[in-house]
Order: sequence, then C-alpha cells, then structure tokens
Amino acid sequence: MQGKTVRESRVILSHLMLPEDTNPAGNVHGGVIMKYIDNAAGVVAVRHARKLCVTASVDRLDFFNPVFIGNLLIIKASMNMVGSTSAEIGVRVEAEDVLTGEIRHVVSAYLTFVALDDKMKPSPMPPLILENKDEERRNREAKDRHRVRIAEKQKEKACQKNPDLCA
Repeated sequence: MQGKTVRESRVILSHLMLPEDTNPAGNVHGGVIMKYIDNAAGVVAVRHARKLCVTASVDRLDFFNPVFIGNLLIIKASMNMVGSTSAEIGVRVEAEDVLTGEIRHVVSAYLTFVALDDKMKPSPMPPLILENKDEERRNREAKDRHRVRIAEKQKEKACQKNPDLCA
C-alpha cells in the first residue's frame, strides 16, 4: 500500500457562527464546535484512507477561549499518526472576529478514527509519509499519546475484572 503525505489529506474548514449556534450563556455552544471538529477530522481520515472512517475516540479536547455570534470559526485538521487500521488526527480551531481581524485559538483536539472495509470491519490504512520536522514532532507526540491511551485501556479492563486493584 502506497503511503500518503500529511498535506494530501489536511483540511481547513470555515463556518460563520450564527444565533442558532449559541448556548444559554450567549456564546457558541461547545457541542456545535465539537461537531465541526469531528467532521473535519473525519474528512482528513477519509481523504487519507479513501475508505469510510468512523470516530473511535476523542483523546483530548481543551477549550481556551469562547466563540461569539458573528465570528468565523476556522477548523484546521491534519493527520498526526497512522497505525494499521486507525489514525490520530489533530485539530486546531480558531475564531476570527471578521470586523477587527483578531484571531483567537479556541480549542485543540486529538481524535482517533478507524478505517472500515465494505463489511464494516477495520481495514488497513496507507502509511503516513512525514515531510518535515514539524510533522515528525507531531508524529512522535501522537505515538506518545497512543501509548498512554493503550495503557489507560489496559488499566480500565483490569479494574473492571478486579475493582480492588483500583481502589
């Protein structure tokens, strides 16, 4: 299977935030932003695999600043790491005040997607070709997060079998 570069699948999506996107506090609802994050990451996964891909997990999602009505939400997503059937996609979301040009970092997230075959079973993904130091750094960091995720899952399973281990 031929590998693919990060730039072959990266996306930048933009959405104007409107009144229907707000929560009771008057800011854009975090769930609205989360949906856009999942959609952008899903596009990256499908572009890389050229297969159906589904969200397996959201490793981390940290909000830094609010988004307001009239802001342009800018979602930047790219492939960080590819395993055999799954991949980590990093997403950075910014909000632009279109009147002033001010851009704020809103949220960063890491999502894992799994490629599926026509029987909806996990399917191999093309390897990731890293082209520069930044991509190599992001790949190393993704591998570290992957190791932590695996260790956490193993601990959860052990705790479910023997709750005394995790008291």
